[in-house]
Amino acid sequence: MERKVCVTGAAGYLGSWLVKRLLETGYIVHATTRNLGDPYKVGLLKSLPHAETRLRLFEADIYDPCEFRPAIQGCSFVLHMATPLQHQPHPLNPQFKDTTEAAVAGVKSIVECCIASGTVKRLIYTASVVASSTLKEDGNGYKAQLDESCWTSPGATLAYATDSLKAYASSKAASEKELLRHGNEIEIVSLTLGLVGGATLLSSIPGSVDVLISQATKNTSGYNTLRFLEELLGKVPILHVEDACDAHIFCMEKPSMNGRFLCACAYLSSAEIANLHRMIFPDIEIPVEFVEKLKRKIVWGSNKLKEAGFEYKYDVKTILEDSINLGHKLGELEIQPSRV
Repeated sequence: MERKVCVTGAAGYLGSWLVKRLLETGYIVHATTRNLGDPYKVGLLKSLPHAETRLRLFEADIYDPCEFRPAIQGCSFVLHMATPLQHQPHPLNPQFKDTTEAAVAGVKSIVECCIASGTVKRLIYTASVVASSTLKEDGNGYKAQLDESCWTSPGATLAYATDSLKAYASSKAASEKELLRHGNEIEIVSLTLGLVGGATLLSSIPGSVDVLISQATKNTSGYNTLRFLEELLGKVPILHVEDACDAHIFCMEKPSMNGRFLCACAYLSSAEIANLHRMIFPDIEIPVEFVEKLKRKIVWGSNKLKEAGFEYKYDVKTILEDSINLGHKLGELEIQPSRV
């Protein structure tokens, strides 16, 4: 029996890697991208092994979420990765005033399409830890641990926040909460990912990897985002792209699964990340302005995914080593091979 899966946002960093893994596993993949006229994104997806026989491409824009209906039809599972990063109103839906409204409307429409299809068993949403702040509701300090009970307050005052980072955190929190409201209508898994590192199928460095290695590359903008995450979450949860994709497939293939699951193999301070970069690659020099030792005692408090049976394959050293090696490969920094 054919196993059909829909992946939205399929040409991105995570999406393209997940499509690759699904095709290798034997699934027929309905992959959506905003523009089928984009030769790079379409070419990337069509170049994947088994794409000729198992891949179906669909054009769909989160600003016009009804466009996802044909891609969802006939699928057993939907993996919803697409999310608006910048506010770009669609001509047919000019009423959305920002990315939060577009993301929430997209979630609602995709849930409706899944239910109407009559075939979709489960919807897996790629959420982000930016929706999971450990800051106390009164703004006075941090909670003792980061777990599934943590949510980012829309009115929180956040250090290192830019307008785009605040908009992204708002859209991810609002859309995740909207999605989880429908858990009694269809099986829904919200997989809340930490900062993802590792290799890529893309020709440019993914944004999350750029942030993860920003201290080594002396990238002020990326380091600002790293510190934003640290101030929002207490520390920075990280995981490997392979584990991120395997977690999606695990959540899809589990006989029954529902609810919110945080996903990260480590929870580190930015200072710890810098020290590990230097330990793995001793020739890397990180200026003092890219290291701040905060000595927070917050701990990672989520075990739900592990208790469900998922196992992480990649440790911290491998995540950072693969990320630095990618930065070197794409010309972001010069390094000598690691000696650890």
